[in-house]
Amino acid sequence: MNRPREISYRDELLADGSVHRIYEDGEGREEWRTRVPGTAGVRWRDNRGASGTDELLGNRIIKRSHADGTVTYGRDIGYGRTVWGQGESVMLNRTSYGARMGVLLGTLGLATLAVTAAHYPPVSLTPEEEEELRQQAAAQSSGGGGDYQYDGDDDGSGSDAGGDSGNDDWDSGDSWDSDGGGDWGDDDFG
Repeated sequence: MNRPREISYRDELLADGSVHRIYEDGEGREEWRTRVPGTAGVRWRDNRGASGTDELLGNRIIKRSHADGTVTYGRDIGYGRTVWGQGESVMLNRTSYGARMGVLLGTLGLATLAVTAAHYPPVSLTPEEEEELRQQAAAQSSGGGGDYQYDGDDDGSGSDAGGDSGNDDWDSGDSWDSDGGGDWGDDDFG
C-alpha cells in the first residue's frame, strides 16, 4: 500500500454555471472549470496560466489533456478521491458528501481507504484504448436509462444509473443540479 500526498479541494458553483475550484495545497492554486456541452468533458484554466480539458473516459479513468499537449491519467477510487499518476497524489473533494464520509472513515483507521497499485490509472493509453473506454462509458450510460452524469461521489448509496455492477454512483441525485442535463456533479473529475 502506498500513502500518496493528499490534496484537498473545494468547488463553488458560480452564477454563470461554471465552477471555481480552490485547492488546499498550500500553494494557492485555483481553477475555473466549464462543462463542454454534449461531451463528458470539462475545460479548465488555472491561476498560473495552465489550461486544458478533463474527460471521463470510462472505467473511472480521467484523461487530463494540457494545452501544451501533455496528457496524464487519473482514476476515481470512490469517496470523492481521485488518484493521479502511479499513486503520487490523491485529490480529495471536500465538497461532496462521499468525501466527507471518506475522511470520517479514514480517521477511524479503516484500511479500505488506502491506495493500492490496483487503484492506479494507466500510465498511457493508445487512441484505440481511449476510444474503447469511451464506448464502454456510452454503453453504460445507455444501458442504465439515465443520462451520462458522473458525480464522483461513491458514498455507498447504491445508486447505479450507469448499469455497471460496481458502485459507480453515476447520478445519485446528490449533484448540484441532478436533472440529468449535463450540469455539474459535486466532483466532475477530481
